[in-house]
Amino acid sequence: MIAAVLFGGAGWWVHLAVERAMREQRAIDLNTMVDASATALRVWMSEQRINVELFADDEQLRPKVTELLRLADDSPAAERQLMHSEAQESLRARLKHRLTLSGYVGYFVVAPDGTVLAADQDPPIGKVLSGYRQEVFTQTLAGKTLVSKPFRSSLLLANKQGEMQANLPTMFAIGPLRDEQGSPIAALGLRIRPEDQFTRIQQVVRFGESGETFSFDKNGLLLSQSRFDEQMKQIGLLADQPDTGSILTLETRDPGVDMVAGERPKLRRSEQPLTRMAQDAIRGNDGHDADGYRDYRGVMTVGAWRWLPEYDFGVATEVDVAEAFRPVYILRNAFRVLMILLILCAIGIFLAMLFINRQQRALQQATLAAKQLGQYALAEKLGAGGMGTVYKARHAMLRRPTAVKLLDVDKMSEAAVTRFEREVQLTSALTHPNTVAVYDYGRTPDGIFYYAMEYLEGMNLGDLVARFGPLPEARMVFILRQVCGSLAEAHAAGLVHRDVKPANIFLTRRGGLHDFVKVLDFGLVKAIDAPDEANVTSPNALIGTPLYLSPETVNQPDAVDVRTDVYAVGAVGYFLLTGTPVFTGKSAVEICMQHVNAAPEPPSARRGRPVSIELEALLLRCLAKAPPDRPANAAELLGELEACAVEGTWTAQDAAAWWSAVDKGTTPAEQGEARRAEPARQQETPAPDVTMAYNRDARLQDKR
Repeated sequence: MIAAVLFGGAGWWVHLAVERAMREQRAIDLNTMVDASATALRVWMSEQRINVELFADDEQLRPKVTELLRLADDSPAAERQLMHSEAQESLRARLKHRLTLSGYVGYFVVAPDGTVLAADQDPPIGKVLSGYRQEVFTQTLAGKTLVSKPFRSSLLLANKQGEMQANLPTMFAIGPLRDEQGSPIAALGLRIRPEDQFTRIQQVVRFGESGETFSFDKNGLLLSQSRFDEQMKQIGLLADQPDTGSILTLETRDPGVDMVAGERPKLRRSEQPLTRMAQDAIRGNDGHDADGYRDYRGVMTVGAWRWLPEYDFGVATEVDVAEAFRPVYILRNAFRVLMILLILCAIGIFLAMLFINRQQRALQQATLAAKQLGQYALAEKLGAGGMGTVYKARHAMLRRPTAVKLLDVDKMSEAAVTRFEREVQLTSALTHPNTVAVYDYGRTPDGIFYYAMEYLEGMNLGDLVARFGPLPEARMVFILRQVCGSLAEAHAAGLVHRDVKPANIFLTRRGGLHDFVKVLDFGLVKAIDAPDEANVTSPNALIGTPLYLSPETVNQPDAVDVRTDVYAVGAVGYFLLTGTPVFTGKSAVEICMQHVNAAPEPPSARRGRPVSIELEALLLRCLAKAPPDRPANAAELLGELEACAVEGTWTAQDAAAWWSAVDKGTTPAEQGEARRAEPARQQETPAPDVTMAYNRDARLQDKR
């Protein structure tokens, strides 16, 4: 029953997610279409301006216009002189063929006082323009080229059937005619039929059967032809006449009811508010509505809109909700049909998965119990970390001891697997001798992930200090130089370790060399600027060990860089020199806050005896709160350590003698020094060295 409820809830959630995704996709599609239409309009308007400028730059027009300006005086005969002048006929002859080729249906030449000097027909010649026509032509006479909005002409114009008719929609591309000095002397306007090019541009891109793109002015009046003219005649929004059209006739008002479904509005058309789209657009806003609103027919639609301030009108793309979300409705019905089957199958699937999972876990446990992992025979357990467990093993063919790290069975999530693989890949790419070497990586048939690395005998720095006390300056520098060598290679490759601490620095013997350092556990390594980092480690998580965290790791864990490792190396050096961490506290939060706010006590004061001035200054600089105040990276720190004057020496012979004494069970000189320092160290018990991950809301979770 619980499984059925869970599967049912999951199904409903999927349905809602799909519906939300489709709504978001629909909004993207609408925005894309309205942007395409707006861009096409802008391009077309720009072309019209270029065309009229080319017409106006015709050198043969200038003398004719100059002659017409001379004839346009205040005498009663001026109108007749203009109409019958030779310049008028010559101008018509010059423009007629070019207008036809360019798709224009007429022209005006207007004087600075608003008088029509020339036109493709006689009635407007000699008349003075008024209203919107005068406004747009006056702007051109000031030197501006523009394209007017569609408006109704007071002249008789030929309709599509060639019949002369008044109040037809028209618009002009208008540019200045200039004299030889480049000053405007008149305005040339080329007439355009808005129901042709202007409307057709907006109808090229449309959404399905009910989608349309149209333009409108600040009063909500349609400036382009609607594709629903015939439908609006049937529902009474337009007069049922052959020549009646929606352009410059219909306003985008919300009737409050679906008139296409036969409902009748309660308010007169003039009392109805503008549609949701028009109200927002005429305020100068760009937007979209994928939830639904009523259009000028009262049909529920979704749409997107843009206001074009340079042309003082808006453009909108709309589509009926019923069509826009038809797949959602189909999906909803399909969910209802399939839900019963889903619930019936849920219990069986859940039980089957539970059985398979138990069998797989049992097989994994059996593999571990058998101490055989592919080619590796597992021996004793060496330790456990945040990512898995480490065993001593032996390769069946090579017979060499190997350390094998297994991903814990109870942490076998996809994220854990991804992180485990990432640790192997990043670590295996590093070849510095002081970095632990990776030999092999794989997955057993029963699903256990593992990788094999070199087996190390010795101790980590935490155990070293716990057993033998603080180190002499020379030996501490000897160890830190090797640590910096390993990290320098990682830093050069753009990697940050992020968990440098004594437990991850191993002291061993290799090839006759003693006090040889191996840097371990690159499981928290960060590739700087890696595009998939957010998929592996949360950018809002603090990762590292509290005793060795840098201030920026606490404040901005997503902005750490190689100087974070420099801080940790400084903290490790402080620990090796004094036998205690830089900061201690009762909780991890308290320790973190000290890293952020508290100044570290000088090592000499903590140690109770002098420390080399250069060495102490270098360690404190590594522990600077601000990253720019530290050495830039491990390579720079290595150079400074090599140049740093320290008390005493630590040679290969010293290291060999120390390890020989440890092997024989005798007490090196350091152990006497450790016993003398033991009471001082016991006064301040360090916080446990564990890797922690914290969320920004201060809820701390132990990763190990």
